[in-house]
Amino acid sequence: LISVPFQLNYDPNVGPQRSGDRWTLNIQPVIPVSISEDWNLISRTILPVINQHDIASNSGTQTGLGDTVQSFFFSPKKPTANGIIWGVGPALLLPTGTHDLLGSDKSGLGPTAVVLKEHGPWTYGGLANHIWSVAGNSSRAGVSSTFIQPFVAHTTRDAWTYSLNTESTYDWKSEQWTVPVNAMVSKITKIDRHLVSFGAGARYYVDSPDDGPKGWGVRLIVTLLFPR
Repeated sequence: LISVPFQLNYDPNVGPQRSGDRWTLNIQPVIPVSISEDWNLISRTILPVINQHDIASNSGTQTGLGDTVQSFFFSPKKPTANGIIWGVGPALLLPTGTHDLLGSDKSGLGPTAVVLKEHGPWTYGGLANHIWSVAGNSSRAGVSSTFIQPFVAHTTRDAWTYSLNTESTYDWKSEQWTVPVNAMVSKITKIDRHLVSFGAGARYYVDSPDDGPKGWGVRLIVTLLFPR
């Protein structure tokens, strides 16, 4: 299955005075490629398109691209005897940010892994990576960041899915957590023979840096599905 999610997030109360806000459209194609009889290579890209306002006091408005995270997972085509699906590989940070306040101006590299299990209508598991900066603008702060995403989802017989996850990031440079919890509902439908999933939900920041988002936010998602 090739999937192309377009995930739109709205985060208010950004910045030390909570006077800023941010819209982020994450374009996230996931493409599996067969590399042998037993193995797939799965490409997962996250390209953010951002519009933000006064995220650092009176910093004005910035619109453009953020940094891209490109992951590759080497994954067995068949689950384990216990029904576990897993993949490991590299994650790359690409300095595609178009403004100093939208990107790190650093290239990065590190490991990533995903593991999940399907049990009846339930799917649960987690995804994680750690990225260190390896090149880039020497005047900008280095990157050392851990990302952890545990998730659980329940899918009904008529293709409604209810899901809960966190997308926690720990910045080892500033020693600070960013922990949004996302609750979503989505539905798969057909539009002119094409499979599309529509979803909506809320997010709440359990923890964030002083200049990060606070409180509640919103997530909307449209996913194009291409069975192979």
